[in-house]
Amino acid sequence: MAEETAAGYLDGRISALREHLASLIAAAPGLPAELGRVRAQLEQEWQSRPPGTILGLILGFIVLGFVVEAGYRYFIPKRSTQDASVAERLRSIGWRLAVDLGGVAAFTLGSAAAFLAFDWPARTRMAVIGFLAAFIVLRLVVVTSRALLSPREARLRILPASDAEAAFWHRRIVLFAGWFALGWVIKDWLLLLGMELASLRLVVYVLGLGLLAIAIEAFWRRSRLAAVYFTLLWLLWAMRAFGMLWLTVVAAALPLVMQLAQRGVDHALRPAGAAAAETRGLVAAVLGRGLRALAIIGAAWLLVLAFGLNVDELAAGDTMWMRLLRGAVNALAIVLIADVIWLAVASLIDQKMASTHEADARLRTLLPIVRGTVAAVLIVMAILMALSALGVQVGPLLASAGVLGIAIGFGAQTLVRDMFSKFFYLLDDAFRVGEYVESGNYKGTVEQLGARSIRLRHHRGPVFTIPYGQLGAVKNSSRDWVIDKITLGVTYDTDLDKAKKLIKKIGLQLAEDPEFKDKILEPLKMQGVEQFGDFAIQIRIKMMTKPNEQFGIRRRAYAMIKKAFAENDIHFAYPTVQVAGGAPDPAVAAAAIQTIKPQTGS
Repeated sequence: MAEETAAGYLDGRISALREHLASLIAAAPGLPAELGRVRAQLEQEWQSRPPGTILGLILGFIVLGFVVEAGYRYFIPKRSTQDASVAERLRSIGWRLAVDLGGVAAFTLGSAAAFLAFDWPARTRMAVIGFLAAFIVLRLVVVTSRALLSPREARLRILPASDAEAAFWHRRIVLFAGWFALGWVIKDWLLLLGMELASLRLVVYVLGLGLLAIAIEAFWRRSRLAAVYFTLLWLLWAMRAFGMLWLTVVAAALPLVMQLAQRGVDHALRPAGAAAAETRGLVAAVLGRGLRALAIIGAAWLLVLAFGLNVDELAAGDTMWMRLLRGAVNALAIVLIADVIWLAVASLIDQKMASTHEADARLRTLLPIVRGTVAAVLIVMAILMALSALGVQVGPLLASAGVLGIAIGFGAQTLVRDMFSKFFYLLDDAFRVGEYVESGNYKGTVEQLGARSIRLRHHRGPVFTIPYGQLGAVKNSSRDWVIDKITLGVTYDTDLDKAKKLIKKIGLQLAEDPEFKDKILEPLKMQGVEQFGDFAIQIRIKMMTKPNEQFGIRRRAYAMIKKAFAENDIHFAYPTVQVAGGAPDPAVAAAAIQTIKPQTGS
């Protein structure tokens, strides 16, 4: 069925082409007579009104438009274009473009709007409106070309080119657009005067030879094949093979447009003072990819319209291959948009990861999770939307996926709990790689944060692998600072003020030691008496250090305190047993004997 439909479509296009060529051949001998008839009609038109009325009106309203535009530009504040930074260059480019577009709008208001405010004869009205519309379109082309090429201000040039190249291409674009606008006006005017359609087409094709000459001359320096290419385009246009015409245009122009889009973005966002962009930043990459995606989507829809695959014809012709082609274009647009979104998100995440310190395990773990989640969401959404564009009913697929998801969910509750627990642990910044944590009976240094479990290395060597869902409350001993407290027992005859001064001196010495000075936040000092024990006075000492650095400092402090106390006759207390000798006290002995004497009863 599809082959028969395609064959019928081609046969219909060939038949239409034959009829078109036959009508042109038949109209060629009568073209002089048709031109004479149009000339006679013009002479009759000029007899009914003063000669040159239409041309005078056109000239008058153009002058009026320029007067209004001059007034607009007089009141617009003058700004100097700057190139000191990328932001200033973009502001200058945008300001100049906005002023130029405002000038075109003022010209339109002063010319076309003023003309439409009066009631004119239908034929005069159509002729003047057509000419003014063509002139306004030409002005818009000039503004766009000036924004892209900027032949007089290289600093504000978007497309990379030398001054000579920019001026050359700007003139050729304006010339091509001007000739095209003139040909369009002539075609509408002849149609308005009632010229036969076949003869009118012959005149239009002759005018098209002017466009062909301009295009060949513009590209002749670059490639001699340009003459063959543009001649082929003219022939396809003359034969009304619009599908093949636009296919040929897209095949050659699309790669060039995509290349110029990226080069233009790189050149516009280049560093200040640089002739070209050395590296491509995030904004340039995303903007370039977005412009290329728009170019591809636009080219695809242009081909859809050129080959008659638009919505109206699809409604009339219920052919499967047309629906598939149009759906493929929609699917292509969806995939390209998803690709641009993915590039932006992935580039932002990669940039953030590159600027993140190695010790910041929280971000270095969360960002890949976010990246994978975004990738999965974009892939699923793009696939579903593309299938929908191709005519596939995604409702049953979603229902099946829901049932399957429920079945998997019941069997993977623990896995899901572990993964969600990991996400929220890291979101709360509970621990990072390299930190010492404790959870229940498990403690150690975090070695790895896996997909569903954490690996702890105990300080004696064993490794614990614990699912996130079983961690519970976590004690982190590696954050910000640690206060280490030491309790010492000294004898009751100790001079506490002297001990306090010695400990303070030791704390200052440790704080000045190159090995420890960067690790101590508050030096060692004595807080005072903690309690009076049975055999010693308990004194409390404390210091603030960086996490996990207190152990080495404490060992050095113990050695220094012992040495300082020994040199200053301060003794550590320890429990002792005292045994007294000699004859016992008679009273005590009697009491002891009475205590151990057995009791007898009667």
